[in-house]
Amino acid sequence: MLVPLGNDPRPFDWGSTTLIAQLEGRPEAAQPEAEVWFGDHAADAADVRDGSGRTLDEWIRQEGVEVGPDGRLPYLLKILAAEKSLSIQAHPTKRQAEEGFAAERDLPDSAPRNYTDDNHKPEMIVALRDGFVALCGLRDIEATARLLAQLGDAAAPLAARIRDDASLADAIAWLLSGDAQPVVDAIIAALDAARSVEFAPDLANARRNAAQFPGDPGVVVGLLMNIVTLARGEALFLRAGQLHAYQWGIGIEIMAASDNVMRGGLTPKHIDAGELMTVLERRSGSVPVVRAQEAAEAPGFVEYPSDAPDFRLLAARVSGSDTARLEPSGTAIVLCTAGRVSVAAGEAAETLDAGRAVLVTTGEALVEVSGDGEVFVAQPGA
Repeated sequence: MLVPLGNDPRPFDWGSTTLIAQLEGRPEAAQPEAEVWFGDHAADAADVRDGSGRTLDEWIRQEGVEVGPDGRLPYLLKILAAEKSLSIQAHPTKRQAEEGFAAERDLPDSAPRNYTDDNHKPEMIVALRDGFVALCGLRDIEATARLLAQLGDAAAPLAARIRDDASLADAIAWLLSGDAQPVVDAIIAALDAARSVEFAPDLANARRNAAQFPGDPGVVVGLLMNIVTLARGEALFLRAGQLHAYQWGIGIEIMAASDNVMRGGLTPKHIDAGELMTVLERRSGSVPVVRAQEAAEAPGFVEYPSDAPDFRLLAARVSGSDTARLEPSGTAIVLCTAGRVSVAAGEAAETLDAGRAVLVTTGEALVEVSGDGEVFVAQPGA
C-alpha cells in the first residue's frame, strides 16, 4: 500500500524563509520555516493526504498497519533548513532516555521538560546543497589550545581549565553555569580582533553567532567544537551524547523517533546544563564525514551507512529511462527532494513533487522509482 504524506513546516526562529520554499518551488515564506516532519511522532505527525484528515499516527493506529514492535515507526525523517544556529545540544542513550522520562513523568504540564519520550536519538544529516555548516563533537584538545591562544588574555581563564577530555567537559559546565559570564563576555569581545588562517572558519562562525545571540555562553562553547562544511550529498552521523549544532543550510535528517534534546546555548528554549552534562559524550576528536556507498541489493540506490539500529537511509537520482529498485526492509517513507518522480509498488503508484512523500507499508516486495528527480528512502535498520 502507498499512502501519500505531507506536513506544514515548523516555524522555529532559526529556520529559513527561502530554503524549504525553494525546494518545494514556491515563493519565499513570510516567516522562518525550520523543519518538515515525515513520521508518526506525536509532537508533529505527518498528514495523510487521502482526504480523511487523519495524521499518520492516527492512520497507523486505526488501520492496524505493522510499523514497529511498539506500534510506531522506529525512525523520524525530516527536511531541515537553518538560517542561523540551532541550539547546541546532545541526545540521551536509550537507558538515559528511559530513566529521564520516568523521572519527569509526574511533572506538571507547565514545568519545563528535558524528556518528551523514552527513546534515544542517534541522527544523520545529509546536505541537499553545498555549504551545509555544522558544529559537531568536541575538537581535539591541542587544536583547541591553539585556537584559544588566538584570543589572547581574554581566553586564558578558559584555556587554563582545559587539560584533557574530562576537564574539557568540566569547562563546558563552567561556561554554562553563569559563573563564567565575565570570561564569556571577554572572549566574545576579543573575537573581532582575532585572526587565524587555521581557524578562520571557526572564528567567522563564532562572530556570526555572537551577533545573533549576544552574550550567550553557547558562542564560546561553539569555539570548543569542530566546524564542518558539507558538500551536497555528504552527511554527518551523530551518536547519542555527541554535542552538535547545525549552523546553516538545508538537508535531509533522519533519527530514531524521539524529540529528547538537552540544550547548551544559542537558544531561548529551556537549558538544563546539569542534564546536558549527564548525557554528554566526554571524548574529543573529529567527526568523520559520511559519504554514500552503492547499495548492492538496491539497483540505482546509494546508502548512507551508520550503526544506528533504528534506521537506514538510501537515496537515488533518476532521469530518462532510469528506474531505481528497492526491496524495503519494513515500512518505509519515500521523500522526493528534487524534480518529479513516480513511486510504484505492486499495482499502486504515486507521483511526487519535491517536498512530498509516500509511506510504503510492510509487505510490498519491490518499490520502483522513475521519472526525473531525487528521492530519499527511510526504512527500519537492521
